[in-house]
Amino acid sequence: MSVNTETTWKIVGDQLILQRNGDEIFPSAEQVYGSIIEKTQVLEGVPPGPPDSLPQLSFSRYPAQLKIEIDYKSSGAGTGLVCHTMAVTSDDKINLSALRNRKPDHIIVNEKWYPFAPGSVDEIIKIYNNLGISDSGKLTFRQFMEFKQRALSNDTINDFTIDKVIHPGIEARLEENALQFFQGELYPYQEDGWRWLSFICHENLGGILADEMGLGKTVQIIAVLAAPERELVAPSLIIAPSTLLENWRRELKKFTPSLNTSIHQGAMRTGLPATLSENDVVITSYETVVRDGALFDMIDWRIVVLDEAQAIKNPETRRARAVKKLKRNVGIAVTGTPVENRLRDLWSISDFVLPGYLGNEDEFEKHFGDGPDGAQQLEPFVSPIMLRRRIADVAIDLPERIITPQVLLLSDSEASEYERVRHEIIEEYPSNASLVSLTKLRMFCAHPWLIKDEVPTAGDPVEFSKLRRLLEIIEEIFSFGEKVLVFTSFNRMSDIIVDLVRHQFSVYATAIDGRVAVQDRQTIVDGFSAESGPALLALNPRAAGTGLNITAANHVIHYNLEWNPAVEDQASARAHRLGQEKPVTIHRLYFADTVDEAIEQRLERKRELSTAAVVGVSGKEEDYKDIVHALQMSPANGK
Repeated sequence: MSVNTETTWKIVGDQLILQRNGDEIFPSAEQVYGSIIEKTQVLEGVPPGPPDSLPQLSFSRYPAQLKIEIDYKSSGAGTGLVCHTMAVTSDDKINLSALRNRKPDHIIVNEKWYPFAPGSVDEIIKIYNNLGISDSGKLTFRQFMEFKQRALSNDTINDFTIDKVIHPGIEARLEENALQFFQGELYPYQEDGWRWLSFICHENLGGILADEMGLGKTVQIIAVLAAPERELVAPSLIIAPSTLLENWRRELKKFTPSLNTSIHQGAMRTGLPATLSENDVVITSYETVVRDGALFDMIDWRIVVLDEAQAIKNPETRRARAVKKLKRNVGIAVTGTPVENRLRDLWSISDFVLPGYLGNEDEFEKHFGDGPDGAQQLEPFVSPIMLRRRIADVAIDLPERIITPQVLLLSDSEASEYERVRHEIIEEYPSNASLVSLTKLRMFCAHPWLIKDEVPTAGDPVEFSKLRRLLEIIEEIFSFGEKVLVFTSFNRMSDIIVDLVRHQFSVYATAIDGRVAVQDRQTIVDGFSAESGPALLALNPRAAGTGLNITAANHVIHYNLEWNPAVEDQASARAHRLGQEKPVTIHRLYFADTVDEAIEQRLERKRELSTAAVVGVSGKEEDYKDIVHALQMSPANGK
């Protein structure tokens, strides 16, 4: 075979080509490798061996690696999420911006020729095509999240956002009328949360709202559900612990009265999917989703919200499996404690909001494990889909006191027992109702055990709805290493709370009430304040509601409400006073349609009138009417 002496090698850009009789030929890396490195004639008319025309060029036997780099540019015209392909050599790396168009299989970097591994270019192009990446390299948030998911098992992808917190939705511009159906004011950080949640809903993704308790997670969710684009948000489903269903209904009515909202719970719930889907928002419990799974599965929900989403931390439970089966465009998890015991808790919640994002359970545990190192590795993957703010982070936006009323529902069995007790009282006090007549109902709303002559020797006190909710709140407070004051009028209730907290959390817990001598109370406060970690102090609002300075605690829980607003306010002031360096979160727990709510209505009216006179047992005519109204309140008929 004759050799054409007019054939020469030439460098054009980052490519090696052949020039023969004025024509340019683009040999493959395999042909270059054979002709020059292996010194065999694989190209017709091309002599084997090093080309004399390029003495400065050296050749690598080892291929350059192809990598996709994803990053976030925070300034300039190109602000946003981007990706590009890099050819990584032993000496340098170069951006291949036109990879898809020219499909090179080698590259020249610093006068050194590198081949690409066979199939590597096709692999990169396939990834780009599958994700719909444009030649500009700009990424949507969904594409970015899909890249991060692939990065877990594909070393072709380099994620340069690992050390950055990426929440691009917070910066998104929304229409001016985006809150036209929302009646209320949002703090700046709540606006950020609303923008972020709205953004991920527009992207048909999912997210975890994990703000600290007291920062108003509920109102941020409601602002999203009030979006004017009804086709994006209706019908939506809110799943919460059964005790919190009424709280959600009332909050929705308060902030979005124009939305059609219903609770799906109890014996009178519908069995027709068309009836459910007529609502803008349906509120139900985890237990009901398990029970009515076939019904819920027949509806294409736009948004499914899980309140207290730690309820699905165990993926093997029926409730976790039931909610993950629901058809939905967007899944939003609301929890102040995304990790309670193990990293798997967070995997299970993430598996609801973005199914498959962190792989299956075995893949997750293999990749991240369950220790501090695994948590550190996991954080960059979870942070884009989880918004978590603490009170300390946004304190500048907050008032000094954050008051969070929480309306609870008695369970069916608790409501039946409440009704029995209420009718007994009405029979006992037919015409001379007084505050004394309310005491037994108030005790029941603290805990049914209190109205019994002896403490039951069998049974779990935490089976009662309000006590169970109290412990959930305490657990979240303790997860931040903070202290809490719990006010209750009943000494036996203090004993139950203190015993449970000591047993369940192994922390400092004690009580101050009428059984503690006045001269000993400050010593107890000092011991409580000296604790370096979480602690609880149970207080009687009349015995310990004045005179004590307990600023070591920045959480106050009123477990049962007081007839006189001055008593409650003075109790709250134990923590919210001079010397307190943090905003104080005040939690107020009461049962709907019971004596609890009658007292709450009275307190609200009294505060509006700015009156705080001490009310006696007999009281004025107005007080008598309040007492009669309290006895008439019934969980059986909502009145």
